[in-house]
Amino acid sequence: MTLKTLKALLIVATGAGSAAPALGGAGAGAYLAARHASISSDYTKAAEYYTLALTRDPGNRMLLENALIAFVGVGDLDRAAAIARQMQETPGTDSQAANLVLIADLARKEDYEGILAMLKEHSVGPLVDGLVRSWARLGAGRMSEALEAFDEVVAARGMRAFGLYHKGLAIASAGDFEGADRIFSGKEGGPLRITRRGAIAHVQILSQLERNRDALELLRTIFGSLPDPLADGLRARLTAGEVLPFRLIASPREGIAEVFYTVAGALRGEANDGYTLIYSRMAEMLDPGHSDAILLTAQLFDKLQRHDLAIANYKKIAPSDPAYVTAEIGRAEALRRSGRTDAAVEVLEQLAKARPELVDVHVALGDTYRQIRQFGAAARAYGKAIDLFAKPDKGQWFVYYARGIAHERIGEWENAEADFRKALELQPGQPNVLNYLGYSLVEKRIKLDEALAMIRQAVAARPDDGYITDSLGWVLYRLGRYEEAVVHMERAAELMPTDPIVNDHLGDVYWVVGRHREARVQWQRALSFGPEEKEEKRIRRKLEVGLDAVLAAEGASPLAVSRNGD
Repeated sequence: MTLKTLKALLIVATGAGSAAPALGGAGAGAYLAARHASISSDYTKAAEYYTLALTRDPGNRMLLENALIAFVGVGDLDRAAAIARQMQETPGTDSQAANLVLIADLARKEDYEGILAMLKEHSVGPLVDGLVRSWARLGAGRMSEALEAFDEVVAARGMRAFGLYHKGLAIASAGDFEGADRIFSGKEGGPLRITRRGAIAHVQILSQLERNRDALELLRTIFGSLPDPLADGLRARLTAGEVLPFRLIASPREGIAEVFYTVAGALRGEANDGYTLIYSRMAEMLDPGHSDAILLTAQLFDKLQRHDLAIANYKKIAPSDPAYVTAEIGRAEALRRSGRTDAAVEVLEQLAKARPELVDVHVALGDTYRQIRQFGAAARAYGKAIDLFAKPDKGQWFVYYARGIAHERIGEWENAEADFRKALELQPGQPNVLNYLGYSLVEKRIKLDEALAMIRQAVAARPDDGYITDSLGWVLYRLGRYEEAVVHMERAAELMPTDPIVNDHLGDVYWVVGRHREARVQWQRALSFGPEEKEEKRIRRKLEVGLDAVLAAEGASPLAVSRNGD
């Protein structure tokens, strides 16, 4: 399904409405402060200021809708529902966002007849309406009508997969595990794309049918052999002969929460993050135990740079929850992004002590150390992850690559090169590895022909990557093939016009082909883009005395005579 099709089945706009309200004095100030808060996704401040603005213009649709969205953002369904009821009761202010909130409020109260009555008069969109109506009929005790409603969703254009998934969950929650298995196995309605949550549901269904062996095989197929707290726990219980209860959806209210989560998952990465957040927030407010919804909300807050809200959401996951490890890794990243690097490291170090058997924990710790430029600690953390690898797998290439970077940065070149080559053994032709290894060889002025071949291969794989194109120009420069280097360095500067290193390199290449005036222009540009202190001093020196004099002072070999053959 395309995003265009999906949007047609969902709410189309949020926060839209009438023109800016005509407020004066304090009301205008509150409105402007609220707008600024909304633009920066500061839901807490937006809720405060929109509420203040509404005291001056209580019937303004735009103020009402934006206040509603702000209260959803902070997780206050009561306040959001109060605004939604006001909008629904005020002529000309009915909105899809308000209807969505009222559905959630009625579902929270398990007022399924109220939901069905509301959907006769108001709409969110065909997908949400259809799925919610189906679950509400189930909640009202109308099983046959619920199944008919699910089948209507399945038959609608673009909604088949959503309808089948929710129908399978619904009949499983009612105890019809044979029917649910027919849906999840693809025997009824054709193949069903398996999501992580769908796989867990099917595992629980198979166990209820006393088919633990099939459930174990499904776990192996979906999750492989890599450690996963949830899959590992299910695997252990199945192996011990335990019959797993069906717990993914325990009630129609949780089913409606799953509708919102399903929509959020479909929109993620495709639609505006603030738009997607409305659905994930609704899901977790309806089902506080929905770990996946909590995680998704936290991840969206992090992308919106509301790190405080992200951290708070990650902390909702209890240590006993299989999602706890994922939540702690996410919380550490949010802490790092907010500038609290010591706290981020502490979270991951404690997690590594508590769960030393998990590769992902050590990789996350290594990534954090690498991002804060503590490369020695990063190399050690990656090493612990590598020690846990049971057998080679192509997915491990990144850990070797990351450790190679750490080793290179602390001057352990032999270890770095070994890691880079191991990464290429696991994932031949990987452009990032080819580029980093090739560029490093160029900088060390060793194995230049091999470096050139590596970087040419990387450029062929990613012709629009400025860093890789820069590397190709630089290796040609090191080989004395200056005219060829110019072409690629100019291309790199087109791709990354504000990168100080690329502009500095282009200046060097211009210098050696005699284009000294253009070289100085590029060095000036490089300075304007904020190079690191060491590089800044070197660029300023080149502007003063020229590249030849700088190289001579550094004890480098004289610039080679230009040669352009292979």
